[in-house]
Amino acid sequence: MRDFPSCFGENGVQVADASCSSVGVSKSSQNSVTCVYRCKLFDKSCLISIVWSKSLMGQCLSVEIDDASHQCIFKVDVKPSLFSKRKGSKCLEVNSGRIEVFWDLSMAKFGSGPEPLEGYYIGVICKREMVLLIGDLTKEAFKKTGAIASLSSAVFVSKREHICGKRVFGTKAQFCDNGQIHDLKIECDTIFGDDPFLVVRVDSKPVMQVKHLRWKFRGNCTILVDGIPVEVFWDVHNWLFGSNLGSAVFMFQTSLSTEKLWTCNSISDSSSVFSWSCSGSFKESKQPGLGFSLFLYAWKYEYRY
Repeated sequence: MRDFPSCFGENGVQVADASCSSVGVSKSSQNSVTCVYRCKLFDKSCLISIVWSKSLMGQCLSVEIDDASHQCIFKVDVKPSLFSKRKGSKCLEVNSGRIEVFWDLSMAKFGSGPEPLEGYYIGVICKREMVLLIGDLTKEAFKKTGAIASLSSAVFVSKREHICGKRVFGTKAQFCDNGQIHDLKIECDTIFGDDPFLVVRVDSKPVMQVKHLRWKFRGNCTILVDGIPVEVFWDVHNWLFGSNLGSAVFMFQTSLSTEKLWTCNSISDSSSVFSWSCSGSFKESKQPGLGFSLFLYAWKYEYRY
């Protein structure tokens, strides 16, 4: 199986950690969500990372802008002590002009995770254009900033999330722009039973099952979500053979502009659960372009603040 970070190929969108190992990962990073967007600033391609994290001190927000060579050119950190204001802005003067970041979390509602559910906005403005806007308070954002909508909208490239649990690990996932938001669950019990297996469910419907997990602790195959092929990569070595502090790693990747075809054998049992044979051949057209990638680091214990 391909190494996870290399799955972005020669396009060079490096949004994964340098290694999928859990060594050196702090507890605070186990409660974080990173969203990466590709956009254009001054007619040049850039990556904007929005990082939400949660610690004993409270909620944290970080906005980082990297250029095409992955060098940081602008970073804004909103630490827990600053969340009392819940709103603010920061600008950077560069040779080509000005980059501005605005945020308003004064009415943000948070769930159990670090990412807000509603009542907020974060906007990145370049040359008076709103090149990136996230959150549900879009009208308030345009009114506050006075920016105009950008002709080239940002593309959601990747989301990296740490999730915790004992047997079931769940999150929300949206696999295409303006697509449906799905409930994504990964189920795996490695404590009881001599032959653990892995099940992936989308909106409670089983879409993938891996049996004989001790022999297939790493692998990949393809499922269909909203009619879109989604490649699923998994590495559960730490769950089965590592320490209790180790995490499993899952990646769900779409390639909307690339026609991909897997030749896989599927076997259906009485519960309509498919057991995929992922040793099939993989064919890919030479059309350039990448879709969306969701990285999940699953920690097999409950950790709460």
